[in-house]
Amino acid sequence: MPWKPIEDIPDPEEALEVSELRALDELWSEQRSELERMDGMKRFRDRLARSWAIETGVIERVFDLDRGTTDLLIEKGIDADLIDRESTNMEPRLVGRIIRDHQDAIEGLFTFIKRERELSTSYVKELHATLTQSQERVEALDQFGTLVEVPLLRGAWKELPNNPRRPDGTVHVYCPPEHVDSEMDRLIELHMTHDRRRVKPEVEAAWLHHRFTQIHPFQDGNGRVARALATLVFLRAGWFPLTVDRDRKAGYIEALEAADLGDLRHLVQMFGALQRNELVRALGIGDQTARETRGVEEIIRAAQEDIVGPVGPAAKEQLDQVRGTADLLLEQARERLGQIKQSIDTEISEHRPQFSARVESATAGDERAQFYRGPVFNMARRGGYFANVGAYQAWVRLGISDKEASTFDDLVLSFHAIGREFRGVIAVSALYQQHQVSADGVKRERRLTDSYDVPADLFQINPREAPQEAAERFRDWLEEVMTIGLDRWRLSLARSIG
Repeated sequence: MPWKPIEDIPDPEEALEVSELRALDELWSEQRSELERMDGMKRFRDRLARSWAIETGVIERVFDLDRGTTDLLIEKGIDADLIDRESTNMEPRLVGRIIRDHQDAIEGLFTFIKRERELSTSYVKELHATLTQSQERVEALDQFGTLVEVPLLRGAWKELPNNPRRPDGTVHVYCPPEHVDSEMDRLIELHMTHDRRRVKPEVEAAWLHHRFTQIHPFQDGNGRVARALATLVFLRAGWFPLTVDRDRKAGYIEALEAADLGDLRHLVQMFGALQRNELVRALGIGDQTARETRGVEEIIRAAQEDIVGPVGPAAKEQLDQVRGTADLLLEQARERLGQIKQSIDTEISEHRPQFSARVESATAGDERAQFYRGPVFNMARRGGYFANVGAYQAWVRLGISDKEASTFDDLVLSFHAIGREFRGVIAVSALYQQHQVSADGVKRERRLTDSYDVPADLFQINPREAPQEAAERFRDWLEEVMTIGLDRWRLSLARSIG
């Protein structure tokens, strides 16, 4: 990939925007001031900052850290004493110092915004120096192409080329050192122009991130600085840090490579999806700390609210606005799953009669709607939000049974409200389950043998988005979920016949 000077946002920039974020941002803006006063929001932001500080180092292989220790540090705080030697590839205290450097950098972004400073090349250098404070050396290629360790230049542009050679032998050429000053000046100038014309945050964050990585102005640490700059754009918009975790690394690299070839859409879509997830979680925050300080009677009342949902007029109005869209999407899912059922009946049951498929659903208010309450609570907890099944819950499922093996596979789509205090968002999540049925001659017993959260982004429905626009988004989301869920079933089927 040869180097070329950075280019402006491709026209038309409106085609890159993630339209659903406008409606969600409107809902967030209406409630942000109230939510920001809650202790739960402070804890939410603190956990996000710690997650960013860890994952931005993990995906760059600055250090390795296992998942359990990562979760512990995010929850408890950055403390080297919590890092076991077996959980990382480096000395734990050094890992702790590097993570704290990253944390200092993201806290500095908040300070930068409060002081209303404009982005400049000098600040980019400050940011780099903070992020790499505890790093002494870095790997580099000498004049003979040999990998050697050299001192890291902190807060200074690179002095030698830093063009990586890929496994296939090709070389990705970044900006030559002699052009870094002019390219960085142009990057800042274009960014300020975008700021004046109010380019949407997800577009600007993706553009700024990618063009910075094209320049690759530092000897090392460019990925971390790029994500910090994208985070700066989102924080200015009142949104959240851009955290690309290890599970999204492959998709992130693919999106960057597509941007190298001139297609920025995938990176914009990825950044938009990450922000949407955080905005939905933020809208689901309740003042849990306040509840914990109340007396027994208040705790019982709070539990009752959690179960039966909101009763206030504002919450009821929001629910009335959004449940029509949720009902529409539930029917859309039922119809599409019905088509899949017919395909299974035609393509598989015809050759293997022991297989049969069915589609079932329960609408909000139906007594069966609470059937998946336990799994929904667990999925929500793992996803970092509260599922308010009292305000709204419905589901639709595609079931596939194998009479010969006595198994039942279900792909379940759960529709449920978000937040202890309902604030207008209904989510859709997906779950795959397998049950084994056994009989002792007297009764049949159904036992859960596999449960799997389908790893698709949480789908959100909010009252500011037109129902047809939500239906268009839902169509793509539903196809992704069905592809993942049915592939899980196929693998299970292959194991049973093999």
